[in-house]
Amino acid sequence: MFRMDLATLLGIIGAFAIVITAIFLGGSFGQFVDVPSMLIVIGGGLAATLIRFQVSDIAAAFTTAFKVALSGKSASPRDLISEITNLGEIVRKSGPLGLENVDVSDPVLAKGVQYIADGYELEFIKEAMERERDLQLSRLSEGKRVMKALGDSAPAFGMIGTLVGLVQMLANMDDPAAIGPSMAVALLTTLYGALISNILCLPMVDKLDAKFDVDELNQTLIIDGVCQIRESKSPALIKEMLVAYLPEKARADLAEAA
Repeated sequence: MFRMDLATLLGIIGAFAIVITAIFLGGSFGQFVDVPSMLIVIGGGLAATLIRFQVSDIAAAFTTAFKVALSGKSASPRDLISEITNLGEIVRKSGPLGLENVDVSDPVLAKGVQYIADGYELEFIKEAMERERDLQLSRLSEGKRVMKALGDSAPAFGMIGTLVGLVQMLANMDDPAAIGPSMAVALLTTLYGALISNILCLPMVDKLDAKFDVDELNQTLIIDGVCQIRESKSPALIKEMLVAYLPEKARADLAEAA
């Protein structure tokens, strides 16, 4: 089930709302809308990103970034260990077929449980799940690279737009009517580049980076746990082996709770 991360959505909306409110308090919103500046920053940033990556990579990166940014918090390793231990208990009592109708919260763990219930060999299960994990991490890494490139390009083209506006202004110093639009291009491109980079692209990079670390840990833990269940290890042994994935404090809390 898709769980939306409201903090990210509120952060993006709130950042733009603060800027827009400040604009309205200080003057007219129309003063901050300039089509040539938008073309330079957005068009130039996308064009520079297209030079670095394939179109399909960019489309996939935007899809991945959107899903990661708006998805809810991932399952904690502690919760996964408890769930995997319970699954091991079911297999110990009812055999692999006992997993047929078990509800599993994590989709990766659910796939591993289905492999066990279907009777696949341990080596196939491990290879299939490791391949899926590596592909997921590769998508996250590629998405991070694309968003980082766009985050770098937007301020750069903002500066390019500023230079274009200054050149236009200096070239038309004898025409007072042309100075205003040229200054608008010069200043607004820098503003647009900073907004796109610092509100959208760079926070997405951090989100993707954090998601990479979480998925790498969680999916490796799940693969290890599924393999232990497939080998019919005891629930106590499974739990003991998986606790190694937790930091020291979490291990102490888990032991105290037990």
